[in-house]
Amino acid sequence: QFIQVFLICWCSLTGLYVVFDAFNYLDEFMRYSEAHGSLWAILGEYYGYRSIVFFDRISAVLAITSAMFTVTWIQRHNELTALMAAGISRRRVVLPVVFASGAIGLVAAASREWVIPRFADELSQEASDLSGSQGRDFRPRYDHKNEFLFRGKSTFANEQRIAQPNFVLRPALDPQARQISAESCYYLPADANHPGGYLFKALASPRELLTAPSLKLDGRPVVITPPDAPWLKPDELFVASDVDFDLLLGGSRWRQYSSIRQLVAGLSNSALDFGADVRVAIHARLVQPVLDVALLFLGLPIVLRRERGNMFVAIGLCGMVIVGFMVVVTACQYLGASYLVQPALAAWLPLMIFVPLAVTLYDRVDA
Repeated sequence: QFIQVFLICWCSLTGLYVVFDAFNYLDEFMRYSEAHGSLWAILGEYYGYRSIVFFDRISAVLAITSAMFTVTWIQRHNELTALMAAGISRRRVVLPVVFASGAIGLVAAASREWVIPRFADELSQEASDLSGSQGRDFRPRYDHKNEFLFRGKSTFANEQRIAQPNFVLRPALDPQARQISAESCYYLPADANHPGGYLFKALASPRELLTAPSLKLDGRPVVITPPDAPWLKPDELFVASDVDFDLLLGGSRWRQYSSIRQLVAGLSNSALDFGADVRVAIHARLVQPVLDVALLFLGLPIVLRRERGNMFVAIGLCGMVIVGFMVVVTACQYLGASYLVQPALAAWLPLMIFVPLAVTLYDRVDA
């Protein structure tokens, strides 16, 4: 019964999400399909990836909803009464539901760490820009390792390009504190010729760097010029940086689609200085599976202690428990991201609040 309810709810909600979202962007999908193949194939691929993220977002809610429906259904048909008359406790009756909910939580955690990061590029596409050819506004970011400021007008994901870049060099790197600007620059991963960084083509200024030696910081070449790099054209310049294109964009999408390992790597990158939001996200990932179980143990006792099972009352109770739970979790994480409390405390605080409450309620189920 639990699995049946879970699958029905997941398929229904996923279908509603796909229908409403696809309807809003149908014109974009049709224009894209004219040059890239079947409309149905494009829709299937686009929403196939997003259904994975959608499952991750609603799995905990669906688990507690399915558990409450299942228990209410058993009570409504007097099966719980018969089982209790046979000497089986309420907690023993719902144990399979608890295990099934825990299994769903583990599947969701595995998806967050291994499946979603693998398709991060596909998930970063927007329905309004499936080809990645539309520019997105670029927010300045500082490279703390190489002492310069990334600036530019917009970014293009399909080319990993920054339009109208304007990189500001700090005095530690260049005593004149010049600004490197061009029409475009492109991210190049590290290879045998150069480290990872950004290639400026048709350099606009400062032109004198094209014939000058490379600029170094602590013995490391940061701004590589044509005289020191035969692979560069006479009007090209290369700026080395450990900040790759995805990290340069950063933002909520990068946090959302990255694994814990990738988040920790980004936090450990000396070129970046991520804020408290990334630290909160790392701790929240660790806490999430336990929070999913805590939510289940908050909701089950409310239904189990009711003598008569009413489906609509169960829905109302389920909604109130979920809303209250989400409000507390979101508020705590907001406090951590805003530097009002320590990031670790912000992520673990909901656990400190809800686990004792859940244990207390569940211990009283057979009382």
